Amino acid sequence: MTDKIPVTVLTGYLGAGKTTLLNRILTEQHGKKYAVIVNEFGAIGIDNELVVGADEEVFEMNNGCICCTVRGDLIRILDGLMKRKGKFDAIIVETTGLADPAPVAQTFFMDQDVSDTARLDAVVTVADAKWLSDRLRDAPEAKNQIAFADVIILNKIDLVSPQELEEVEARIRAINPYAKVHRTQNCAIPISEVLDRKAFDLDRIIEIEPDFLEEGHHHHHDEEMQSVAVHLDGEVNPEKFMPWISNLTQVEGPNILRCKGIVAFPNEPKRFVFQGVHMILDGDVQGEWKPGEKHTSKVVFIGRDLNEKAIKEGFLACAA
Repeated sequence: MTDKIPVTVLTGYLGAGKTTLLNRILTEQHGKKYAVIVNEFGAIGIDNELVVGADEEVFEMNNGCICCTVRGDLIRILDGLMKRKGKFDAIIVETTGLADPAPVAQTFFMDQDVSDTARLDAVVTVADAKWLSDRLRDAPEAKNQIAFADVIILNKIDLVSPQELEEVEARIRAINPYAKVHRTQNCAIPISEVLDRKAFDLDRIIEIEPDFLEEGHHHHHDEEMQSVAVHLDGEVNPEKFMPWISNLTQVEGPNILRCKGIVAFPNEPKRFVFQGVHMILDGDVQGEWKPGEKHTSKVVFIGRDLNEKAIKEGFLACAA
């Protein structure tokens, strides 16, 4: 894992402040070099001219939305970058404001050459505190970007009242109660809160997010986007769990934006940790249970039109 290049996917709806955040990353004195892939919607690219960079190189993907070209341009550019390993410390992919980040994330699971050399570090979403509530009503992409995020930068907080800020953050948490939310003005945030989060790194998910399934007491479901969390106070039978999770993601995959979990198997000293993007699943045993630690199993699904009752019953039926 350690020799893989970390990749941060930077997303957010049009005008939220992605380029402002990217410029902060590229100009702060952090002693690291980043390769940047900029994607625009449309044939003429201007984002690369807005991105300031001293030594960094900007690789522009401007022949359409990154969702459409993810199998071509993104893989080609990543492959090219990997031939120059050692000249940069990490990669940042800035998607168009109209993009669903899921196809980008899937690339790191599905393309063997990419997954062998790079790892998805985190999906970081920049949200506009003033306009996000409107976009959640009229732009499905904005809702996907919130639901899919590991880290959310709630930007432009100076443009709203304290009450409006509380309301928009409540909307965010209703869609995705598990992402880390930072309130910012002009995307002023320590770079360490954005980069090298290891939120997608299976080897570190337990250390970074030991309580990622702990729901706040104020949690409410969004009217369209859902988060379904199930906790089993005990172990699960792998011969039941594996076919169940595989079938669920295959059948409900289009509706499942993200899923992840930590489960206990009988006679297995390590936890089984998994996460998925739509129909793509990745999982392995890791991180031994501590002596005397109670073996519990937890799963979470974020998506649309999820059958909460069926998911809960299905998972609980896997009990050992």
